[in-house]
Amino acid sequence: MQERADHLPRDLTIYIVARFALVAIVAWVLSLVGVPLLVALLIGLVVGLPVGLLVFRSLNARVTAGLAKRNESRARARAALRAQLRGDVTAESEHRTA
Repeated sequence: MQERADHLPRDLTIYIVARFALVAIVAWVLSLVGVPLLVALLIGLVVGLPVGLLVFRSLNARVTAGLAKRNESRARARAALRAQLRGDVTAESEHRTA
């Protein structure tokens, strides 16, 4: 699972660029047909973003898993800090976690 957390920035960047590229492609095709550019961009957003969820499903799953892993480790660190602040953590258990 450490692998997914390491690749999160790369996967997230690829996912965002791919979704916006899909919107741009839809808008470009519509503008070739003769639809005004602003209208083509709006239709591209409305159509391209939901379609991107389906087309890039595996990439979306990798990004979601990476975010979940990062949030899990943050929650664990936050809980340990709160335990330390409450005084629940003994010196012996601090050395095990370090």
